[in-house]
Amino acid sequence: MAWRRYPRDSIWQEMEDMQAELDHMFHLASAGNRLLPAAGRSDRMLPAIYGEFRVDVREHGDEIIVVADLPGVDKEAVALQLLNPRTLEISCERTDEKEETSGGFYMRERRSGSMSRAVILPADVTENNAKASFRNGVLEVTLKKTIPVKKSRIEIE
Repeated sequence: MAWRRYPRDSIWQEMEDMQAELDHMFHLASAGNRLLPAAGRSDRMLPAIYGEFRVDVREHGDEIIVVADLPGVDKEAVALQLLNPRTLEISCERTDEKEETSGGFYMRERRSGSMSRAVILPADVTENNAKASFRNGVLEVTLKKTIPVKKSRIEIE
């Protein structure tokens, strides 16, 4: 895993980002998945291999736009939560179309169940005026950037 350094206003923001990344790795481990890729597999393939959804994050002016592929998921089964000003959690539940009890699968890569992903954002955002749309299995979330409050000095009398 490659760590990217962003300009930080405080060490606490960096700690929150690291905590979100660790939470994501423990989620993978608790689901019985390997944390390290097998030989010949790219880190970019890990979400697809582990049955997670892929996410794109981009900046456009004063907005952050997050696009996630959620094939086979109903709009009503998707939940969004801003964990902190730089972390958006996307969670959803995917159910099988029909209950298969007899087994007999040769290969089964399509997973059902709950999925969750904490997406670390490149700037602080606010949930005010946030917009989300869901069409054809693609979720698009638009969040407004916030202007960080400058630290002010308190004079001692």
